[in-house]
Amino acid sequence: MSDEILTEAKAHMDRAIQAMREEFGRVRTGRANPAILSDLRIDYYGVSTPVMQIAGVKATDGHMLVIEPWDKTSLKAIEKAIMASDIGITPSNDGIVIRLPFPAPSEEGRRELVKQCREIAEQTRVSVRNARRDANSKYDKLQKDSLISEDDSHRGQNEVQKATDEHIASIDAILKEKEAEVMEV
Repeated sequence: MSDEILTEAKAHMDRAIQAMREEFGRVRTGRANPAILSDLRIDYYGVSTPVMQIAGVKATDGHMLVIEPWDKTSLKAIEKAIMASDIGITPSNDGIVIRLPFPAPSEEGRRELVKQCREIAEQTRVSVRNARRDANSKYDKLQKDSLISEDDSHRGQNEVQKATDEHIASIDAILKEKEAEVMEV
């Protein structure tokens, strides 16, 4: 029973870190990253479809994304969706592919992106701490209901704390790596 609580808490913490990684992938760093288009949807024959499902998206170099649709008639729809999105990049359509040039952000822009990354990391830390709190309250309830001993409750809470510390350290390492990527000129 107490192993299930720990497993569930670790799974929640892992999901929080995975969500943080996905959010970091959407942060525009001046480096071409196909993940920035993961939420972009277009109207494709009356169906809202993710761009990634109707086109090949690749980074040709560090500052250019190339979108090559499998159906060339969708070029205009993709271009229109990019213009309407909050990506902030003007697409270049040559009739075969769409090119998205990623200009390097200014120093001030990079500092804002670092600030945004820190906020995402803090939200993830809060989520990890919430998982710890929930697990600890479950251990307390089991102890109160006399289903586990006080020692088992403390042992379980210590294991949850160790998992929390490991996940917080992981968040800090991922944040540090992302900050270095963002501040790179």
